[in-house]
Amino acid sequence: MKSNDLFKEKNILILGLAKSGEAAAKLLHKLGANVVVNDAKPYEENEQAKQLESIGIEVVCGGHPLTLLDKGIELVVKNPGIPYRNPIVREALHRGISVVTEVEIASLISEAEIVAITGSNGKTTTTTLIYEMLKNGEREPLIAGNIGTVACEVAEKATDQEVMVLEVSSFQLLGTEQFKPKVSVFLNLFDAHLDYHGTKEEYGLAKAKITANQTESDYLIYNVDDPIVRKIANDSDATLIPFSVKQPLAKGLSIQNEAIYYNGQPLVQLHSIVLPGAHNLENILAAIGASLTMGAKRSQIEHVLQTFSGVEHRLQFVSEYEGRRFYNDSKATNILASQKALEAFEQPIVLLAGGLDRGNEFDELSSSFKNVKALVTFGETKEKLAKTAKEAKVERIVFVNTMEEAVQAAYDQSESGDVILLSPACASWDQYKTFEERGLRFVKAVETLQAASKS
Repeated sequence: MKSNDLFKEKNILILGLAKSGEAAAKLLHKLGANVVVNDAKPYEENEQAKQLESIGIEVVCGGHPLTLLDKGIELVVKNPGIPYRNPIVREALHRGISVVTEVEIASLISEAEIVAITGSNGKTTTTTLIYEMLKNGEREPLIAGNIGTVACEVAEKATDQEVMVLEVSSFQLLGTEQFKPKVSVFLNLFDAHLDYHGTKEEYGLAKAKITANQTESDYLIYNVDDPIVRKIANDSDATLIPFSVKQPLAKGLSIQNEAIYYNGQPLVQLHSIVLPGAHNLENILAAIGASLTMGAKRSQIEHVLQTFSGVEHRLQFVSEYEGRRFYNDSKATNILASQKALEAFEQPIVLLAGGLDRGNEFDELSSSFKNVKALVTFGETKEKLAKTAKEAKVERIVFVNTMEEAVQAAYDQSESGDVILLSPACASWDQYKTFEERGLRFVKAVETLQAASKS
């Protein structure tokens, strides 16, 4: 951790706990800041708040009183999920107080250089690939951010002999001011989180902050096939490394002659890659570009591509039972992610989908339903998904309430040779706290289905 007095004696409000808020509060307290924590959960039920109070941090629970800002607050560190329409956030900005997320704090104290990855889809797979590709190289990688490990916890212990590989969401990036990765990766940009950002333009501006402070000594790995990403890249001061799955590139990474080419030279044959799904080629190209830039060994890159078969909840193969192959794609929280999953299979598919209603329709998903023989749908969006499925001529549509019912119904609608795919196209928050919880419920329901046949 960098030795500085940047936060010493500074009055800082932590707005919202969860993992990131708790970690930021502890770190800033250790760095000598005067920390106040505010969380909506009542104190009596708030074990995190009680623990922070026990180490000398002031806590205010049960609401968000504006009077907190009268304590001479100089900085607000907010939970990424708290919207900017929150009264304290709005009032802080009105008063000219900076409002940031904990990745900003992490970037300011980290001795390790940062590789940051963003995009509407593929972030977790790409982040994991980069992390694996950098192993056994010049500097050992550390993985952090939206992938599960809080960034400032990792940054606190990171040294200049390591690299922090950081998955960042638009929610996190919007709360940055000085964030400056050594390498930024921008995968794609599609309609997502519009309930939070308001418009696709605002969503794009939030994502663009990944490269806003980069200079020519930094690098931006970007998807030249995506027109919005391409425009953002053209406005960046970073050294640009493009990638494309649609056209050969003399500079950057592309697909040519059934191989991955880098700067016009063959690097890896496609047949040696085990990660399923054509959509993952974008993630692979981006990961290779970032890894090579940070000194990865070619032998390690080849090893990863020959052995890495995916991450949990992202087209994760669960098991095969009576000829049916079950896949957990719970991390598909938007339409594009589910489109990519559906297009990864040639077999007949029984699709499990549904979840939080963000106000959008699912018409864009219709063209990917060509192999869907049945839809099992649940959650707030089930009627909308059923409407799309009917328009796409899906033969059978089943409404259910629980994941256990969904798995049983999917099995009943399937036959040997089919794929049973959980790819919800929606966030999980109407029924589950996280997409991970939803995915684990699916996996457990598949295990229960198999166990019932043996009893």
